[in-house]
Amino acid sequence: MVTLLTILVVLGLLATLGTLFAGMLGLAREGAGGLSNTLMRWRVLLQGATIALFALLLLLTRS
Repeated sequence: MVTLLTILVVLGLLATLGTLFAGMLGLAREGAGGLSNTLMRWRVLLQGATIALFALLLLLTRS
């Protein structure tokens, strides 16, 4: 269970990072404001899910 959560946290971190960079690149280009805004919303959702998984992982490894 701990190994699975660790893998999910790492995947969440990578997904958040990828979405962040894609949103920043979209923001740098002109005319892609809507896509950039959508990507930043996805980043917030992914970041929240990753933090929740990380907190669960910490709870499981403390006991």
